[in-house]
Amino acid sequence: MKELPLSTVYQFIEPGPVVLLTTCRKGHANLMTMSWHMMVEFEPPLIACVVSAANYSFAALRTTKECVIALPARQLASKIVKIGNLSGENIDKFEKFLLTPVPATCVSAPLVKECFVNLECKVSDTRLVNKYNLFILEVVKAWTDPRQKRPKTLHHHGYGKFVVDGEAIRLRSQMR
Repeated sequence: MKELPLSTVYQFIEPGPVVLLTTCRKGHANLMTMSWHMMVEFEPPLIACVVSAANYSFAALRTTKECVIALPARQLASKIVKIGNLSGENIDKFEKFLLTPVPATCVSAPLVKECFVNLECKVSDTRLVNKYNLFILEVVKAWTDPRQKRPKTLHHHGYGKFVVDGEAIRLRSQMR
């Protein structure tokens, strides 16, 4: 074994697909790229996510207590990275990256038409926001685009390295 720098641990405990988080505050819709999230509960679906207080989306999420988590497919990879490298404070990321905001039904944040899944979420727990910037979101409505067949997700492994979802395998499971 060789010692591993602690600063690189996150690359190996990658939580899931890179997603887009949309918010809307004072009529201004915004997008941010996010990969620090995980499922917490199944019913109702609860998702924990970390949004840095340095991000423009943090204030919107904290104030409005609602958002959309949109799952983009591999085809949007370059846009996903560029969205994550810009602040939405002074630009309209939907317009800049030619993405289509679609009105949601339960939250003010928009869905992203180009994404294969959109999850309308409301913040259900903020007890860890001050300490860890960790929000617990309850999914209140979920959408899928049936036109996108077998979409491949993008997974962040740190420092600009991404892995694309690969071959699916089935193994016997007792869970239902």
